[in-house]
Amino acid sequence: MRRKNAWTTYNKKQLDELEKLCKNYLKFLDKGKTERECVKQIVKQAEEKGYVNLADITKDKKALKAGDKVYSVCMDKTVALFQIGKKKLEKGMNILGAHIDSPRMDVKQNPLYESEEFAYLDTHYYGGIKKYQWVTLPLALHGVVAKKDGTVITVNVGEDKNDPVFCVTDLLIHLAGEQMEKKANKVIEGENLDVLVGSKPLEGKEKDAVKEGILEILKEKYDMTEEDFMSAEIEVVPAGHAREAGLDHSMVMSYGQDDRVCAYTSLAAMLEVEEVEKTTCCLLTDKEEIGSVGATGMQSRFFENSVAELMDAMGEFSELSLRRCLANSSMLSSDVNAAYDPLFANAFEKNNASYFGRGVVFSKFTGSRGKSGSNDANAEYIARIRKMMDKNEVCFQTAELGKVDVGGGGTIAYILSLYGMEVIDCGVAVLNMHAPWEITSKADIYEAYKCYKVFLKEA
Repeated sequence: MRRKNAWTTYNKKQLDELEKLCKNYLKFLDKGKTERECVKQIVKQAEEKGYVNLADITKDKKALKAGDKVYSVCMDKTVALFQIGKKKLEKGMNILGAHIDSPRMDVKQNPLYESEEFAYLDTHYYGGIKKYQWVTLPLALHGVVAKKDGTVITVNVGEDKNDPVFCVTDLLIHLAGEQMEKKANKVIEGENLDVLVGSKPLEGKEKDAVKEGILEILKEKYDMTEEDFMSAEIEVVPAGHAREAGLDHSMVMSYGQDDRVCAYTSLAAMLEVEEVEKTTCCLLTDKEEIGSVGATGMQSRFFENSVAELMDAMGEFSELSLRRCLANSSMLSSDVNAAYDPLFANAFEKNNASYFGRGVVFSKFTGSRGKSGSNDANAEYIARIRKMMDKNEVCFQTAELGKVDVGGGGTIAYILSLYGMEVIDCGVAVLNMHAPWEITSKADIYEAYKCYKVFLKEA
């Protein structure tokens, strides 16, 4: 059952909308290479559209009503946006849920060391990566340093044209005979993903003179000492801008499109819908790549607590009403799928793979092997979604994540389904998923945005 290519369906107006959306998406990717940077952008855009902080509403004991727009932030890494609908919250919400964390390397708490007059930062990789893909690339440092006096310093080095960049080195091919005999998961070991940050000795120093030189730079630029690394969150990400890809400019190539491609299109849809019947929510979370754990992951109580505060400000809160609200909600777990790659055809089952340009991807289930760790969406819910998409001329496809028993993956869908709400995975097909540079189709980005707008209004 071959789905049509979305590019063949567009008129001039739609192509213009597509290009505008993708242009803004590229800007979002460039400014948001970490969760904190994404949340900062999201809050700024939300406030420009009239959203107010739910914490201020709660503090001032203000009442909320239909049409009001609020947002809630958890530790600057997770954010939920709500637009209150005309129906009681007990009737449920229409929820878009995506994640804004991406695979990367995190600087350790005691990272800076010198070896043979090279200075390095020791790292611990985050999420599922092919470690060999992260060597010999220009890298940037993004994050924050929290000092004991309460100040928080922002770090962003490697993106400006005048900035230096960083690198994890690799063995030259001339000496790599033994290395080339290793399995791919052993070619580069996790403990060797150390970032080269300097090689110039500090004048007048005898011991660890290169390291001391780096510390002097950190002190001068950030008023930072070596001990301040203990309370720092610094992420190592690919340096460089998101770009259009292909001679036909039909694709986007960038770091972090899993899952910021769905996060951005969800946000864009959320900020555009008005006068909704059911309350709408755009939930953008952290820690999905490592199991949605911790205070900022989907397994925390942040979302549930935010809904409780929302209901309280509307004079509708009770424990039973909260449970009914969550159980009566409908959700799209907005996460990416693996795009069919003809160069690696053996990993896919062609009839149930997602393809570039054929629209947003619905996945009835994810998981691995015998659907382990999966949310498995109800047939009735899928039928309702199909009707909605066809009625509004949204191009969509259905897919699994690769062949049975070849691999698998997970999303936040199964966590939200624990409330009893209807949930299905729905996102954009991605080439090079979890690599430093991932590729998406502009057409699929546009169809995801259209899908999310329709869902918020009509689900």
